[in-house]
Amino acid sequence: MVLVGCHVSIAGSIDLAVERARERGCDMFQIFSRNPRGWKAKDLDQGTADAFRTAVSASGLGPVVDHMPYLPNPASPDDEIYDKSVAALTGELRRCDLLGIPYLVTHLGHHRGAGTEAGQERVVAAINRALTDAGEGDVMLLLENTAGEKNSVGSTFADLSRILEGVDAAERIGICFDTCHAFAAGYDLRTAEGIEVAFGEVDDRIGLARLRVVHLNDCKGDLGGGLDRHEHVGLGSIGEEGFRRILRHPGVRSLPLICETPVDERRDDAGNIAKVRELAGA
Repeated sequence: MVLVGCHVSIAGSIDLAVERARERGCDMFQIFSRNPRGWKAKDLDQGTADAFRTAVSASGLGPVVDHMPYLPNPASPDDEIYDKSVAALTGELRRCDLLGIPYLVTHLGHHRGAGTEAGQERVVAAINRALTDAGEGDVMLLLENTAGEKNSVGSTFADLSRILEGVDAAERIGICFDTCHAFAAGYDLRTAEGIEVAFGEVDDRIGLARLRVVHLNDCKGDLGGGLDRHEHVGLGSIGEEGFRRILRHPGVRSLPLICETPVDERRDDAGNIAKVRELAGA
């Protein structure tokens, strides 16, 4: 058996996401806890948080994963953007704690020409500030590998390792592995050899124990093309055989798998979840 789900909407009320996940056949699910396209977030009241916790408990689904909104850029050399990004990360850690969500996934952003090393230093400082300002909690922050876009931070597992080494609270940090991003950054996940190279690098540089969640997305672009465009599982450049091999890797099979795939006339969320189970032999 695999533990698979998708990203679901919180429209109307955050607790409604639980039923949406159940309808799609999820074992677990991912959300944005707030509007992902703005800086400001409406505060969560205790009643809303309690309703969410109750719905999750009654559903038997989990773990729940929260994702940072789109605008924050913790690698930014712009002090105003940087400070707003740290505040957003701090706030999201607190929201997860209130909601009882164990994992918060974050992109690491873009250094905007300042250089990879400078971007990494900004990210490390941002994470350390946010974890301190958020206070003690049970939320683990998961750093997501990026797709190798221009000026991006965290496209290789060596990059992620250097950031992890700089974080003070090591026990509060893990990794989210995105298959589309890894392929776009040059990791060939179509072959058994390429998969071993990718996860071998994770193990050597970071440790597989720190890999907590997988974003299971096919890729619309070419290998190493730097294109962050998700495709239905098996219908993109990685393909069905690639995902069969990925889903049989011991470093993946026992982890929560989240599809962040399109919804169109070819397939919906339930269809991608069913395809993952089929390819996994579950």
